[in-house]
Amino acid sequence: MASRTRRSPDLPRLLARAAPAAAVAALGYGALQLAWALGRPPAFGRFGTDLLVFPRWGAVLLCAAAAPLAAAVGRAGRPRLPLLLGAWLVSGALLVCCPFLLLDAVGLALPGMRIPFNLPGLLSRAACAAVAGLLALAALGYRRRAWGDCPRCGRTGAPHGGGPAARPPRGAWWAAYGAVACCWLRIAAQYGLGLGSPGPVQPARAASLAVFEAGFLLAGTALPLSLVHRWGRTVPQRVPLLGGRAVPRLLVLLPAVLVSAGLLVYFGVGIGQLTAETLHPHPARPGDLPHAFLWVAMPAYWCWGLGLALAAVSFHRRTRTPCPDCGR
Repeated sequence: MASRTRRSPDLPRLLARAAPAAAVAALGYGALQLAWALGRPPAFGRFGTDLLVFPRWGAVLLCAAAAPLAAAVGRAGRPRLPLLLGAWLVSGALLVCCPFLLLDAVGLALPGMRIPFNLPGLLSRAACAAVAGLLALAALGYRRRAWGDCPRCGRTGAPHGGGPAARPPRGAWWAAYGAVACCWLRIAAQYGLGLGSPGPVQPARAASLAVFEAGFLLAGTALPLSLVHRWGRTVPQRVPLLGGRAVPRLLVLLPAVLVSAGLLVYFGVGIGQLTAETLHPHPARPGDLPHAFLWVAMPAYWCWGLGLALAAVSFHRRTRTPCPDCGR
């Protein structure tokens, strides 16, 4: 116990500061949601709300739980699994309140897509996701202090002998190629039901659609495969000027994390809503997509995100640099 206390300052600065930042952010955002719950919230445009799953009083209660949890994991030294699990659970619950962040990101990047956009809703969702992220970082710092041999990296045991040249494990290959298969399953479902062509569109919208479809294919094919193939770490020799250069690690890892998180949250919530609509159907509205298509597309999207996340975790573990403190 004494040795852990002496080594705790070696915790990375980001993780060391996450707990107080999470507590302050949770109190501030919870106070805002409380004011909206008691008073009159701003208009949130076509979506009609800023958060889903746990809006208003649910968000207030989650923030009321997040603040003391953040303070507790910031101070705790001994391993207490219920405390760690509670922090992860509240962080995840706050994150699933923000599925519309995926649409916000696409709408901001491609305004020609005409995705409904509302600034108060975007800022509220971003703040909620920030509280979730800070609490998750605080929990990660606590796990490293309480369970890891080394506070800086949290690794245990002897060096694993990996590194950038290590061959991806079989599970990472299955995850990456499974993500690709799910992407193409989603495409096959769309064209199989005759939903492939949007018809005549204005030039600005056509350009945004073309960029979106290119990004869609890259995120569903090149991105997962780059996590398990050598060309995701080193530019192939045949590429002019750049051949043989190392690919920046975050250039592959960061998009994989963001895309997988967006897919898992957005379509995880969507599957829950689709289940409720299937069990309690309502009259069809103009523009509604067939349930047969949605029951293929939404699970395909979610499994795509899951495969991408698992491959990204493996990529992170293989390509991280040795810890300067423990050498692992």
